[in-house]
Amino acid sequence: MTEIISSDLRSITTKTNNTMRKGFVFTPYSAPEQSPFERLFGIFKELITHTSGDFDEAIDWLRVLDKEYELTTPDYTIDDFIEELRKKNYIRDKSGETGSGGAEITAKMERAIRQHALEQIFGNLKKSGAGNHRTKHSGTGDEQTGDYRQFNFGDGLEKISMTESLRNAQVNNGMGEFQLHERDLVVEESFYKAQMSTVLMIDISHSMILYGEDRITPAKKVAMALAELIKTRYPKDTLDILVFGDDAWAIEAKDLPYLEVGPYHTNTVAGLELAMDLLRRKRNTNKQIFMITDGKPSCVIEPDGSYYMNSVGLDKYIVDKCYTTAQQARKLHIPITTFMIAQDPYLQQFIQNFTAANQGKAFYTGIQGLGQMIFEDYQTNRVKRIRG
Repeated sequence: MTEIISSDLRSITTKTNNTMRKGFVFTPYSAPEQSPFERLFGIFKELITHTSGDFDEAIDWLRVLDKEYELTTPDYTIDDFIEELRKKNYIRDKSGETGSGGAEITAKMERAIRQHALEQIFGNLKKSGAGNHRTKHSGTGDEQTGDYRQFNFGDGLEKISMTESLRNAQVNNGMGEFQLHERDLVVEESFYKAQMSTVLMIDISHSMILYGEDRITPAKKVAMALAELIKTRYPKDTLDILVFGDDAWAIEAKDLPYLEVGPYHTNTVAGLELAMDLLRRKRNTNKQIFMITDGKPSCVIEPDGSYYMNSVGLDKYIVDKCYTTAQQARKLHIPITTFMIAQDPYLQQFIQNFTAANQGKAFYTGIQGLGQMIFEDYQTNRVKRIRG
């Protein structure tokens, strides 16, 4: 195997002919030390996502990879790895009795998968305080604006600028005898931090795995990463997740690893109506919908409960229903951000018209850039909206 040479390396100083010379030492690259469990665990988390939480199938794939790439050693086998997963409470026996009935992943494993997705998609994000939603307005927050105002009853003592307050005391009361009065106290303004209520819609129609292209797995990764991001960095936010095919229904974040595509059409209207219903119950002023889809709308539910379906082209009846629903969301001050995976020009034109009806946002992309765009737009939308 070709050695990878790393040049990050430490700067050195040498003394030659009484001259100090600086340079770099090049050494062979060495991968970070990992235990056998950590090495296999990273691969396993990826496999368990692709198999929609099916432990046995993921282990079968891991054994195949082990034969091809020699991931284990005689001292640490796949069976040893499974046993360690059980000891660390990442898996449990389905029947509750060791050695029978197969195994399934635990809530601890589900959290690990979400954290893995967060690291993959959002990379360098760090945990932050509650309500960390910067807006353009001044108010309660931890990021200073550089402006000062008079101290008011109820302001926290930690917000007082001692330097400016002491300066005011000297200016107002003279240098002879130091006096500090309430009128001398000033507070440094900070940016107001708002809350956000978000609904994430995931298309699980058959087209998400059509033509041999797996689009549902990256979509699940994005959803899991977003759920973990909000839980850790924005704990005062709310996130609801729903899936839509012929119908729409809500799911929990813990269900995301098990999400699978069904033999469904795409009922975008049902998904949007459920999303708006969920957001109507939220007290936050800031509300938004994220919709991940790769297909055209092809289904609506009629007033009598029957389904009208048409997968051929863009059906004007279905499309008009989508536009009407988008306008309803706009009246409720709920912007819709659509992440369009398909590249078909006529579908992109539909999304453009849909976005215009809602005055929302749309991104046209392949799967590769999906996670980063969701993150960027999620940050942008943390602006406290002022209703005129």
